[in-house]
Amino acid sequence: MQKILVANRGEIASRIIRTCKEMGIETIAIYSDADKDMPYVKEAGSAFRIGEPPVNKSYLQADAILDIASREKADGIHPGYGLLSENSEFAAKTRDRGITFIGPSAEVMKMMGDKVAARKTMMEAKVPVVPGSDGGVASIEEAKSVAGSIGYPVMLKASSGGGGIGMIRCNDEQALVQSFDSTKNRAKAYFGHDEVFLEKCIDNARHIEIQIFGDEKGNLIHLFERNCSVQRRNQKVIEEAPSPDLSQKAKEKMYEAAVRAGKAVGYFNAGTVEFIVDNEENFYFLEMNTRLQVEHPVTESITNLDLVKWQILVSRGEELPIPSQEGILNRGHAIEFRVYAEDPKTFFPSPGTISSISWGISENARIDSGYEEGNNVTPFYDPMIAKVVIQGSSREGCIAEAVKFFEGTEIEGVKTNIPLFKEILDEESFKDGSYNTAWLSSRTAVRK
Repeated sequence: MQKILVANRGEIASRIIRTCKEMGIETIAIYSDADKDMPYVKEAGSAFRIGEPPVNKSYLQADAILDIASREKADGIHPGYGLLSENSEFAAKTRDRGITFIGPSAEVMKMMGDKVAARKTMMEAKVPVVPGSDGGVASIEEAKSVAGSIGYPVMLKASSGGGGIGMIRCNDEQALVQSFDSTKNRAKAYFGHDEVFLEKCIDNARHIEIQIFGDEKGNLIHLFERNCSVQRRNQKVIEEAPSPDLSQKAKEKMYEAAVRAGKAVGYFNAGTVEFIVDNEENFYFLEMNTRLQVEHPVTESITNLDLVKWQILVSRGEELPIPSQEGILNRGHAIEFRVYAEDPKTFFPSPGTISSISWGISENARIDSGYEEGNNVTPFYDPMIAKVVIQGSSREGCIAEAVKFFEGTEIEGVKTNIPLFKEILDEESFKDGSYNTAWLSSRTAVRK
């Protein structure tokens, strides 16, 4: 593999380009009119305009992206995360063009992208799933019947959804009736498929995900867990590893279940099996992400591995660099903070021009940034400015280092959620690791 087209933008494009350079691989970037001056465009070996700012006119233009890849003789495409990364049709078209898709097979991607099919597959593999409908629910009457049998509150979810989009909590039958048609319509608009299903709400749960990695020679291992429970609107804000306030026995059970899930579908390349965990440490399958995750640097920090490099090696048919579980070591602790251009009180995006960026000073901070001074944060894309990962020998040390880092950080021109991080880092329930997925939204200080 000599030349890779990065079918993404922002910090993840920069991150992929960095590893490709280290491996001696040429890179091709694509950009919309809104992104022509972004850092990743200048970092790539070559870059080509893909269209107007809206994603449906640029980064989701699969055929146009493939035409550039073919014309420029790319032999690999890395999709990053989001956008086309879990689009099985794009993966299949890439393969049909004779270009390597850096990710799992299109068939596995399609299977796991359908949440209803994924639930059925996991049940067959004896991986615990959240109580819910056996398949999609076609009518409100069927939905009411299922909800009545499993008990409220329930989550109404789009079968093809992900990332918090196309899901809504329903506390009673009235809420279910009010939300049913709108959720189906939203699913159709975002994902092209209006099937929805129901799951029981697991309140006060922790969101734990297990990083798995496989090759096409049959090796499949886990790279430990990440705790992603600091969320707002089902979107992650802070992730860390190892997970605090969770027994090693529970972790080991989840590791085993995640590997079993991956083997059940013949998985290879990077993937993540997500679970929710209740107060008794019972865990339930949530979904499988068939791509690299936003928070992959957390795992890289505690394992000292380059997951993008592993993806490329596996995609060109090589064995995992460390094919046995015994060779994977867990070193220290890491916490990732997603720095967004948004109002820290309302969480509303704060588009504008970044007039200056001054990051705090820390030898233990990794900054994966998609922006530089003078760049515009536009309303067309997710407003994440950067990911800051603090690594250390202990969780307490990471928290102390993060406090110092953000005290020394200043970003001007847009509002950011850094004041929120400072509040969180000072909360006892974060310091002791007892937080859950409802914790952030329940904090009155944030909602004032």
